[in-house]
Amino acid sequence: MEQKRIDNALALHKKGYNCAQCVVCSYCDLVGLDEKTAFRVSEGFGAGMGDFKGTCGALTGLYMLAGLKTDGSGIDGPKTKQETYKKVKELSKKFKEMTGSTLCDELKGLSGGPVLRSCNGCIEDAATLAADLFKVE
Repeated sequence: MEQKRIDNALALHKKGYNCAQCVVCSYCDLVGLDEKTAFRVSEGFGAGMGDFKGTCGALTGLYMLAGLKTDGSGIDGPKTKQETYKKVKELSKKFKEMTGSTLCDELKGLSGGPVLRSCNGCIEDAATLAADLFKVE
């Protein structure tokens, strides 16, 4: 099942979804979101927040999933923030270990250094971490 979701994320990228959309849409059913809503809410997070300088879109998609999975308190009592922040920090560390950076421009070599990871590679890595997050088999 894990590989199916990873393959789906890569197929969505070929269809024109941005990196965040690929990751969020491939796991949206596990957090109670329909794909259309997942697609819309993650649209502004591709291309390193739209300018290739911010956090990798695939990683921000993973952050969204972590928040949706962890939050259990709802808007009337945000009691899970610290747990979510801890999980996001852990995911960020793992992603950086896998790719060499969390920043889009560094990953794509736009900051003067070498290309560290392709978009497809980042999507695959973030989708793999999402599978671990949800313990998808």
